[in-house]
Amino acid sequence: MFRFALALVLALSLVSAASAQTDPNLLTLETTKGRIVIRLRADLAPKHAERLRTLAKEGFYNNVPFHRVMEGFMAQTGDGARGDGTGGSKYPNLPAEFSAVSFKRGIVGMARRGDSIHSANSQFFIMFAENTGLNGQYTVIGEVVTGMDVVDKLKRGAPGSGAVTDPDKIIRAIAQ
Repeated sequence: MFRFALALVLALSLVSAASAQTDPNLLTLETTKGRIVIRLRADLAPKHAERLRTLAKEGFYNNVPFHRVMEGFMAQTGDGARGDGTGGSKYPNLPAEFSAVSFKRGIVGMARRGDSIHSANSQFFIMFAENTGLNGQYTVIGEVVTGMDVVDKLKRGAPGSGAVTDPDKIIRAIAQ
């Protein structure tokens, strides 16, 4: 009986691990500092989740820098066009998909132009700490499930602007 129970537990853990590897809502960022795994919240922002998955599958995020990293605030990336925070993808901008989820440590939000809530495209940011001032102003797209220690290691930018000289990069982004 004990062997059967042990075998059952082992089988269930293997099934669980296999399903996690094929979860369509996982976005894995292999970076110069290590691996970051983000669970995309398609339930909150389906158009934004689909955009990140599409761009990752197309290789758009490969070798893209964390171009703006502000101590105690956030790390921004996703400019696969120019790498400096001024570019987007070939796709049109997305309308905002706001939710009641608060911007706390580990939350991933979509970056946008300051003058338009409907201008998110390809760039996103990961929160170092809570900032409720972003609530209802930016779309929550996901949350880091593993790798916040990696996010914490990202090279910080200049005080004020957050612009990073010789930034860390996403080596490869992987979406199911």
